Amino acid sequence: MASSDPDCLFCKIVAGVVPADIVARTDTAVAFRDIDPQAPTHILIVPVDHQPNVAATAAANPALAGSLFSMADSVARTEGIGERGYRLVANTGAGAQQSVFHAHLHLLGGRSFTWPPG
Repeated sequence: MASSDPDCLFCKIVAGVVPADIVARTDTAVAFRDIDPQAPTHILIVPVDHQPNVAATAAANPALAGSLFSMADSVARTEGIGERGYRLVANTGAGAQQSVFHAHLHLLGGRSFTWPPG
């Protein structure tokens, strides 16, 4: 049975309570467009089960963590940015600017990026 947090925005999106532009869905993950995009393509990939961050997801279910990355690549290819390149970001903790404490990857693409990203 999936775990969820009734106060979590991403849990509400996964449940369909809060609308989102869903681009992919499996039994274990959902991908949707970010409402404040930082690149021409900015999609969030979240597990259906609530975990506070990607590190907690990897500790609880390494296969699920891997499936988030697989979904990100699949979505990138569907969005037409798979060949040119894309960036995946997982902010873990408030000090890294995580603002929604439900594990998620940011899939960013469609423009050039600089390094370091900070």
